[in-house]
Amino acid sequence: MAGASTTQGTSKSLDPKELYAALAKELDAARQSKTYKLEVPIDSEQAGRVMAAGRSCVMLASNNYLGLANHPRIKAAAYKGLENYGYGMASVRFICGTQKIHMELEEKIAGFLGVEAAILHSSCFAANEAFFTGLMSSDLGQSEYRDIIYSDQLNHASIIDGIRLVRQATKTTDLKAYKHNDLDELKSSLAANQSKNYRISVAATDGVFSMEGEYCDLKKFLSICKEFSALSFVDDSHSTGVLGKTGRGTPEQCGVHGQVDVITGTLGKALGGASGGFIAGKKELIEFLRQKSRPYTFSNTVPAAIVAASIEAINMLEESNELVEKLHDNTDYFRKEIKNLGFTILEGVHPIVPVMVGEAATAMDMSSELLKEGVYVRGLWYPVVPKGEARLRCQISAALEKEDIDHALAAFQKVGKKLGVL
Repeated sequence: MAGASTTQGTSKSLDPKELYAALAKELDAARQSKTYKLEVPIDSEQAGRVMAAGRSCVMLASNNYLGLANHPRIKAAAYKGLENYGYGMASVRFICGTQKIHMELEEKIAGFLGVEAAILHSSCFAANEAFFTGLMSSDLGQSEYRDIIYSDQLNHASIIDGIRLVRQATKTTDLKAYKHNDLDELKSSLAANQSKNYRISVAATDGVFSMEGEYCDLKKFLSICKEFSALSFVDDSHSTGVLGKTGRGTPEQCGVHGQVDVITGTLGKALGGASGGFIAGKKELIEFLRQKSRPYTFSNTVPAAIVAASIEAINMLEESNELVEKLHDNTDYFRKEIKNLGFTILEGVHPIVPVMVGEAATAMDMSSELLKEGVYVRGLWYPVVPKGEARLRCQISAALEKEDIDHALAAFQKVGKKLGVL
């Protein structure tokens, strides 16, 4: 009952009114400190330019890296998928939620990434949770065992949550977090644990880190994993369709295409921008996860319209490198010119370009002022990034033309001077 004692009368539960008052107080504090996350709706398709706040804006806040979110071929494929296969399957895969195109997309993903098989999930967040819990919650015929996961400290929240979930569920999984992109520390940790006879060792990293735009040196990463018999796991959500000469991601960028044990990724960024995720790797692992993955077994199938459009997105990448090359050219141009204006960015080659501004309030103010100048970009601050390292995360797209980028650069210069950042 409301207000009842929780520990022998020493404390009380918040009743609903008290709870809502506490929540409102927290929200007010976020508004006062300018850390409250505002949603600015757009009144158009996702594109290089969008309609927002009553004006045309250059879009620098989207994961629409290849500009496929509103591409005519992608929309046509989605329409065809809807017409031929309907709105949804209203069920999970193993009951009545599998169509031929789901299997076709899984084969396309595996072929594109150079691995044996793939399995679809509702999102990459779900896929990452599914991998760790599906694999490490199974005894595999062993009565006593311990597993361990080595995880980069800046890995995506979905990897972190997947690790938390399996550790809570099994009580038999250890964790070693290593410093961001410090592969020497990863190697030292693996070497130090050799004598402990772990059943399964997994080394997990983002291919590209979403807040920094940096990528992991997968050639060195895989070499270390192989030396110590660790399963290599890479979430390549921000890299599939983006890095590498043909857009095959961080493995292609690093010269190890087809060599990663487990790759997870999304259909919601470069590959059309809708939703859906996947796990790709050896066929034995993928088939095992079809049996053991709870997010797969108990979630509805990815809708046919998304499946058909995702197949078309991969077809486009296999036919031509034109969009990937344009994305790389746009990225190089923006990175060079934003630095020439005097802004500090995190160096790299990825279309995620963090423009560093320091404090959360500055990031929020700049985002608001840039919107008035026709540039849609969002600020990021603690706890998403470390304190004092607030930034505007610019995301470049093949949908942008040079005049769009120049408009954004001029707006950055004007707002930067106005707010004292330059």
